[in-house]
Amino acid sequence: MAEKKTTEERGREEQERDQAEKAQAEQAEQAQQQQEPAQEEQQPDRSPEEIRGEIQQTREELGETVEAVAHKADVKAQAQQKTDEVKQQAQVKFDEVSQQAKDNQPQVAAVAAGVGGLLLLLFLLRRRSS
Repeated sequence: MAEKKTTEERGREEQERDQAEKAQAEQAEQAQQQQEPAQEEQQPDRSPEEIRGEIQQTREELGETVEAVAHKADVKAQAQQKTDEVKQQAQVKFDEVSQQAKDNQPQVAAVAAGVGGLLLLLFLLRRRSS
C-alpha cells in the first residue's frame, strides 16, 4: 500500500511540475507577445518576406511546444516507457544471476554428487541390514 501511495504522490508531483512548466511557458509567451509589438513598431520597413519568415519560425516553435506538451500528457506512452525500463532492468538482473549459476555449476554438481553418493550408501547399508 505504501508503494502505491508513493506512486500516486510521484504522479501528483509530476503533474504539479508539468503545470508549473506550462505556466512558465505561458508567461514567457505572453512576455514575448508584449515585446513583439514594440519590435514591430521599431521595424516598420520590414518586407513581406521577412514577416512570412517570422511567421514560419513562430509556427515551428509553436509546433515544437505542442509536441512537448503532448508528449508529457501522453500517460500511456510514459507508462510503456517505464515498463520497458523495468523489463530491461529485470533482464540484466536475470542475466547476472544466470551467469553466477553457470560460474558455480561445478560446485553445485560436486555437492549433488556427494548427496547422491550418501543416499546410495544409505540405501546399500539398509538393504544389507535387512
